[in-house]
Amino acid sequence: MKALHTNGAPAAIGPYSQAIEVNGFVFASGQIPIDPATGEFVEGGIKEQTRQALINASHIMAEAGIDLSHVVKTTVYLSDMDNFAAMNEVYSTFFEKPYPARSAVAVKTLPKGALVEVECIAAI
Repeated sequence: MKALHTNGAPAAIGPYSQAIEVNGFVFASGQIPIDPATGEFVEGGIKEQTRQALINASHIMAEAGIDLSHVVKTTVYLSDMDNFAAMNEVYSTFFEKPYPARSAVAVKTLPKGALVEVECIAAI
Protein backbone atom coordinates (compact mmCIF):
# COMPACT_ATOMS: atom_id res chain seq x y z
CA MET A 1 0.00 0.00 0.00
CA LYS A 2 1.39 3.38 -1.01
CA ALA A 3 0.06 6.82 -0.07
CA LEU A 4 0.03 9.35 -2.90
CA HIS A 5 0.45 13.10 -2.48
CA THR A 6 0.65 15.93 -4.98
CA ASN A 7 0.82 19.68 -4.59
CA GLY A 8 -1.49 19.83 -7.62
CA ALA A 9 -4.45 19.01 -5.38
CA PRO A 10 -5.44 20.40 -1.98
CA ALA A 11 -3.71 18.90 1.02
CA ALA A 12 -5.82 16.59 3.16
CA ILE A 13 -7.79 18.55 5.76
CA GLY A 14 -7.99 15.63 8.16
CA PRO A 15 -6.46 12.25 8.98
CA TYR A 16 -6.57 10.78 5.48
CA SER A 17 -4.43 10.51 2.34
CA GLN A 18 -5.14 12.21 -0.97
CA ALA A 19 -5.04 8.72 -2.45
CA ILE A 20 -3.87 5.19 -1.79
CA GLU A 21 -2.36 2.95 -4.46
CA VAL A 22 -2.81 -0.76 -3.78
CA ASN A 23 -3.02 -3.94 -5.88
CA GLY A 24 -3.18 -2.09 -9.20
CA PHE A 25 -5.83 0.41 -8.12
CA VAL A 26 -5.82 4.04 -7.03
CA PHE A 27 -8.43 5.02 -4.46
CA ALA A 28 -8.61 8.82 -4.43
CA SER A 29 -10.25 10.71 -1.60
CA GLY A 30 -13.12 12.98 -2.48
CA GLN A 31 -12.02 16.23 -4.07
CA ILE A 32 -13.73 19.49 -3.31
CA PRO A 33 -13.27 22.62 -5.44
CA ILE A 34 -10.28 24.12 -3.65
CA ASP A 35 -7.63 25.72 -5.83
CA PRO A 36 -4.41 24.32 -4.34
CA ALA A 37 -2.53 27.49 -5.33
CA THR A 38 -4.74 29.69 -3.14
CA GLY A 39 -6.25 27.25 -0.66
CA GLU A 40 -9.64 28.77 -1.43
CA PHE A 41 -12.69 27.68 -3.40
CA VAL A 42 -12.70 28.67 -7.04
CA GLU A 43 -15.06 31.51 -7.84
CA GLY A 44 -18.35 30.68 -9.49
CA GLY A 45 -21.07 28.11 -9.13
CA ILE A 46 -21.52 24.41 -9.66
CA LYS A 47 -19.84 24.30 -13.08
CA GLU A 48 -16.67 25.99 -11.88
CA GLN A 49 -16.63 23.90 -8.71
CA THR A 50 -17.10 20.65 -10.64
CA ARG A 51 -14.30 21.60 -13.02
CA GLN A 52 -11.89 22.32 -10.13
CA ALA A 53 -12.79 19.13 -8.27
CA LEU A 54 -12.05 17.09 -11.40
CA ILE A 55 -8.84 19.01 -12.11
CA ASN A 56 -7.74 18.15 -8.57
CA ALA A 57 -8.62 14.49 -9.19
CA SER A 58 -6.65 14.52 -12.45
CA HIS A 59 -3.55 15.77 -10.62
CA ILE A 60 -3.86 12.94 -8.12
CA MET A 61 -4.10 10.43 -10.96
CA ALA A 62 -1.03 12.01 -12.57
CA GLU A 63 0.88 11.41 -9.33
CA ALA A 64 0.11 7.71 -9.84
CA GLY A 65 1.37 7.95 -13.44
CA ILE A 66 -2.07 7.70 -15.03
CA ASP A 67 -4.86 10.00 -16.17
CA LEU A 68 -8.63 10.14 -15.84
CA SER A 69 -9.04 7.58 -18.65
CA HIS A 70 -8.03 4.96 -16.04
CA VAL A 71 -10.91 5.86 -13.72
CA VAL A 72 -13.35 2.97 -13.41
CA LYS A 73 -15.74 4.40 -10.78
CA THR A 74 -16.68 7.82 -9.48
CA THR A 75 -18.97 9.01 -6.77
CA VAL A 76 -20.31 12.54 -7.07
CA TYR A 77 -21.76 14.18 -3.99
CA LEU A 78 -23.98 17.20 -4.61
CA SER A 79 -25.28 19.67 -2.05
CA ASP A 80 -28.39 20.08 -4.23
CA MET A 81 -29.68 17.61 -6.83
CA ASP A 82 -30.94 20.60 -8.84
CA ASN A 83 -27.26 21.05 -9.79
CA PHE A 84 -27.10 17.59 -11.42
CA ALA A 85 -27.50 18.73 -15.06
CA ALA A 86 -24.90 21.51 -14.77
CA MET A 87 -22.46 19.18 -12.99
CA ASN A 88 -23.04 16.52 -15.63
CA GLU A 89 -22.32 19.01 -18.42
CA VAL A 90 -18.85 19.72 -17.03
CA TYR A 91 -18.23 16.13 -15.90
CA SER A 92 -18.81 14.88 -19.46
CA THR A 93 -15.86 16.96 -20.71
CA PHE A 94 -13.41 15.09 -18.45
CA PHE A 95 -14.32 11.52 -19.43
CA GLU A 96 -14.68 9.60 -22.69
CA LYS A 97 -16.31 6.29 -23.58
CA PRO A 98 -16.28 3.89 -21.98
CA TYR A 99 -17.35 6.19 -19.16
CA PRO A 100 -16.58 5.16 -15.61
CA ALA A 101 -19.36 3.69 -13.53
CA ARG A 102 -20.83 6.46 -11.37
CA SER A 103 -23.09 7.19 -8.45
CA ALA A 104 -24.41 10.69 -7.88
CA VAL A 105 -26.13 11.51 -4.64
CA ALA A 106 -27.38 14.58 -2.83
CA VAL A 107 -26.11 15.11 0.68
CA LYS A 108 -27.11 17.57 3.37
CA THR A 109 -23.74 19.38 3.47
CA LEU A 110 -20.23 18.98 2.11
CA PRO A 111 -16.90 19.99 3.65
CA LYS A 112 -16.39 23.75 3.86
CA GLY A 113 -19.80 24.32 2.21
CA ALA A 114 -18.78 22.96 -1.21
CA LEU A 115 -21.46 22.44 -3.84
CA VAL A 116 -19.81 19.24 -5.13
CA GLU A 117 -17.28 16.59 -4.15
CA VAL A 118 -15.93 13.91 -6.48
CA GLU A 119 -14.09 10.72 -5.54
CA CYS A 120 -12.47 8.34 -8.00
CA ILE A 121 -11.25 4.78 -8.19
CA ALA A 122 -8.82 4.00 -11.01
CA ALA A 123 -7.10 0.91 -12.40
CA ILE A 124 -3.42 1.24 -13.21
